[in-house]
Amino acid sequence: MKKMTQKLLATSVVASALAMSAYAPLAAAEAELDASVAVANMYYWRGLDLGAGDPALIGDVNVSASGFYAGLWASSGDAALGTEWDFYAGYGFEVGGFSVDLNYTTYMYPSTPYVYDEESEEVSGGPLGFNDVADVAVTLGYAPSEAVSFSLMHRVGISDLGDDDYTYSTLSASFGSFSVLYGVHADDSGTYDGLSHLDLTYSYNENLSFTLGKLVDDVDGAYNDELKFVVKLTLPLGN
Repeated sequence: MKKMTQKLLATSVVASALAMSAYAPLAAAEAELDASVAVANMYYWRGLDLGAGDPALIGDVNVSASGFYAGLWASSGDAALGTEWDFYAGYGFEVGGFSVDLNYTTYMYPSTPYVYDEESEEVSGGPLGFNDVADVAVTLGYAPSEAVSFSLMHRVGISDLGDDDYTYSTLSASFGSFSVLYGVHADDSGTYDGLSHLDLTYSYNENLSFTLGKLVDDVDGAYNDELKFVVKLTLPLGN
């Protein structure tokens, strides 16, 4: 845990420096700068535990102005690919009583190991950089309360992860401190095709949340479909 903490703190420092320098023009336009650190008992991603039961440490730096936003998100990573850095940028606005958010996110894994196949004598894997794995997304919400929203994400990055024509869609609704989300994966390779999950989240306050996640369709038993209980504590670092 100490090693993970040191790694995340180092990542957060670098991410903060990059965010401050990369978005100086937005800061000049009275942009809002926010940062936070968080810890969760697992790395829960779209219905799956990517950390194989290990806790996740998370850091986030975000800047926003006039509907535009961008930031860097870092995590202690998943069990297969290692430490994760995400760069995201987007624009949100309201039209005709609805909110619209357009987003680009690239997922970077600088510590992903190379894999050597003795039979084919080929090397695969290795670090994944900017736009090797990336999603574009559009989210539509009911603007007065945003209690109901629909999101569609599509893979645009080029990688060898087997995510051919990958999409992920969600339908979510919130009721006071409770929210429910249904998510569906689809891709040509069959890795996640048809995988779906249902999440129920209770937000005790702005910093502490509890989520129950369950796979509805686990793709012929290929994934762990046990009920998952996720506890996440977020600490803001000021704004």
